[in-house]
Amino acid sequence: MKSGIIVRTVIFMTVASAAVCAEDIVTVRQADMKAIAAATKSIAGMFKVPSTYSSPEFKWAAELIRDKAGQTLIDHFSVEAASPASKAKPNITEERERFDRLANDLKSYAAALAVAAEKNPTDMTDSMRMKPGEPMGGGPLGTHVQSEAELSSIPAEHAFHLMLQTCTTCHVRFRME
Repeated sequence: MKSGIIVRTVIFMTVASAAVCAEDIVTVRQADMKAIAAATKSIAGMFKVPSTYSSPEFKWAAELIRDKAGQTLIDHFSVEAASPASKAKPNITEERERFDRLANDLKSYAAALAVAAEKNPTDMTDSMRMKPGEPMGGGPLGTHVQSEAELSSIPAEHAFHLMLQTCTTCHVRFRME
């Protein structure tokens, strides 16, 4: 899949450039955020045009997000980085539990997407898609799925929307702009 190769190249270059500046945590976390954004766009494209679905690409993108979320994301923001290049608000340290929960929720949703790719190795099936009128949950207040069992029972597209809402919630709360 040509778009998958392009996305992987962009992500590789982003991660590689961050490795050169590994001592600069702001650079590293910004590179990770760009990689997450590129992986998210790849998954979004497959939901938008299901005929472009590739289980290996979908899984790879989901696993990239999973690996950069959770504890990795928490560690990236474990100390306040006073830098003009940073867009992080200082309230992350004041609201550590909330930030950590969002980072872990992001990891859970991405992990659910990787599992969905494993379960659907050939096509994006109807079981991966949300049904018209299906309640979405989530929302701007960061409501999240409470358990692994509940998460595994919802369509991948729903998990994807919850993941996007988690990103939005975190950015609204903890990112300047």
